Amino acid sequence: VIVGGNRRYPIGRLNYAQPNGQEGPIPKIVIIAVAIGGGLLLLVVVGILIAYRRKSTESSRVLKSMQEHMDMLELQVAAECKEAFAELQTEMTDLTSDLTSGGIPFLDYRTYTMKILFPNIEDHGILQWERPELTRKEKGLKFFGQLLMNKTFLLLFIRTLESNRYFYMKDRVNVAALIMVTLQGKMEYCTDILKTLLADLIEKCMDGKSHPKLLLRRTESVAEKMLSAWFTFLLYKFLRECAGEPLYFLFRAIKHQVEKGPVDHVTSEARYSLSEEKLIRQSIDYRHMTVFVSISSQTIYVSGLEASTDNTDTPVKVLDCDTITQVKEKALDTIYRSTPFSQRPRKEDLDLEWRTGTSGRLILYDEDTTSKMEGEWKKLNTLVHYRVPDGAQLTLVPKQASMYNLSLISDRNEKSHHKYETLNLNFSKFSSSPPMSRATSPMNHHFYHPVNTHPNHGSLQYNDYRHNEKIDNHECGVKCWHLVRHHDNDNRKEGERGNKMVSEIYLTRLLSTKMTLQKYIDDLFETIFSIANRGSALPLAIKYMFDFLDDQALHHGITDCEVVHTWKSNSLPLRFWVNLIKNPNFVFDVNKSNIVDACLSVAAQTFMDSCSTSDHRLGKDSPSSKLLFAKDIPVYKEWVDRYYADIKAMPAISDQDMNAMLAEESRLHSLEFNTNCALFELYSYAHKYSEQLNTALEEDEFSQKQRLAYRLDQVHLLMQPDANSP
Repeated sequence: VIVGGNRRYPIGRLNYAQPNGQEGPIPKIVIIAVAIGGGLLLLVVVGILIAYRRKSTESSRVLKSMQEHMDMLELQVAAECKEAFAELQTEMTDLTSDLTSGGIPFLDYRTYTMKILFPNIEDHGILQWERPELTRKEKGLKFFGQLLMNKTFLLLFIRTLESNRYFYMKDRVNVAALIMVTLQGKMEYCTDILKTLLADLIEKCMDGKSHPKLLLRRTESVAEKMLSAWFTFLLYKFLRECAGEPLYFLFRAIKHQVEKGPVDHVTSEARYSLSEEKLIRQSIDYRHMTVFVSISSQTIYVSGLEASTDNTDTPVKVLDCDTITQVKEKALDTIYRSTPFSQRPRKEDLDLEWRTGTSGRLILYDEDTTSKMEGEWKKLNTLVHYRVPDGAQLTLVPKQASMYNLSLISDRNEKSHHKYETLNLNFSKFSSSPPMSRATSPMNHHFYHPVNTHPNHGSLQYNDYRHNEKIDNHECGVKCWHLVRHHDNDNRKEGERGNKMVSEIYLTRLLSTKMTLQKYIDDLFETIFSIANRGSALPLAIKYMFDFLDDQALHHGITDCEVVHTWKSNSLPLRFWVNLIKNPNFVFDVNKSNIVDACLSVAAQTFMDSCSTSDHRLGKDSPSSKLLFAKDIPVYKEWVDRYYADIKAMPAISDQDMNAMLAEESRLHSLEFNTNCALFELYSYAHKYSEQLNTALEEDEFSQKQRLAYRLDQVHLLMQPDANSP
């Protein structure tokens, strides 16, 4: 301490104490630790931000890549559809030119009605005119026919049969068809009976517990089947003049599109399909080829039918994975493209012969001793199996015992290598290279000599051998396959149907096929749901029946428009048109394959959905057929609503005009069937249920006045076996 300026007093070192509650300065180690921790935290935050940024960028990149992939896939599908549609248009243009000369192969009225009324019955009795046993009962059948022309008797007859618990569904269908055949020449009376039965059916439906919308949905009564037959009779002319053409074009378009890609000969699965159940779900390697097929003079002579082209080599488009039968089918379709199917040579009656050079030739088969065996599986032979090149010359010849194939049979246990390894594979359509090796050339006479090592087969014809071989294959459990090998269980070896595509890929094939065929489906639906199209007016039968249903709804006080809409849909579109869309072979002389049938079923289901009043909610479990046409069905429904509204707005048909049309139909087709045969079959039901029928006739007031029970007894007496004997 300094006092004044001269005195100094040292008092020592002073320390200043902190205020109470306060600590001294933070230790340096703490500061360092906090700094390090803060730095690490900053690094972690920065790392998280970098990782998030990278992840976000990667997700964006993946999303962008997926979007680009989807866009590319969409473009590929669109391009494929555009190319397929252009090719299909070209094919259909060629078809149109062919139809100009040959016309659409419509079935005649008799065959058409038989296929719808009596499906799967080739030779029904009503088509047989020489029936001696019916001649002896002609008087009794005449009296029974007069009874059927009595409205009271016919109605009691139908009601009595339907009330019997043992009168099964097949009997109802058969009786309805037989009644319609019997009344074919009396369509005015037939229509009156039909209206009465339908009115009774509606009355029963309104009094019962079932919902009115269920009316006419199923064929549970004679009246419903008679209604189908009634439209079948009266819309044939409309089919010929208007609706038949778009239906035929749709059938041909589906057939062409399906056959453009591989079709499994065993399972009927195809690369191009509208049906998911019939879609090949694996990758099939195939190549388009053009072979030149001719018809041998023997084939023309045996068939008695000239080909639609000159008897020269006709170019036929095939695939190298086609079986021999498929090649024959495509060849016959091309050569006889303007000829109805029933008039063409049958593929079962023909062999396919491969001609090479000037003399070499070989008969090709689906199955022979060269067929590849893998365990219990036998692969059907194809063009690539025989190594048939593009531009090969083939000939359709009559079935025959081919001697130069017999040696292959005899030699089957002696050689295990491929029988055609020695073929010269470098020839083309224009080459003059040597024929096949002597081992397969028919010019080699030594080849014809029987081989003694197999005496049981040395003299057996090839066709018989193949037949026996198939029987042996079946007995031994050998399974044939073509493109797709189906297994009884899910344990599949690697490579066996293992190359399945993901659903997004194979479903695009359904989409591409649908887009290609869209125009032809639209044309058919638009023709059906139009009151005036292609120069043809709406058939009177449609207007007449729809007005009848409107009147019945008014009579029963039904104000719900959806109920009447459903009645109309159940009576015509779902009862008549759906049957023809699914079965164009009922209208045309064509052959419907299994895969074409599956595609037509999808089109028919879409047609049914278009007539429905309910909204279909689509989800991930919805059938692919509904998903395919999800955007189109609302448009089709608008067509249906407009169609029904336009028909209702049309002027009512007078009874005079309707009866004139019905009388003309009766005149045109009164002699199509043997009505005596139909009467005889109907009488068998009257005889079977005679006791119940007599009781109903005796209890009915109107029947008593007309003595119908007595008249039926007279028919029974005349129909007894000894009643007409000399």
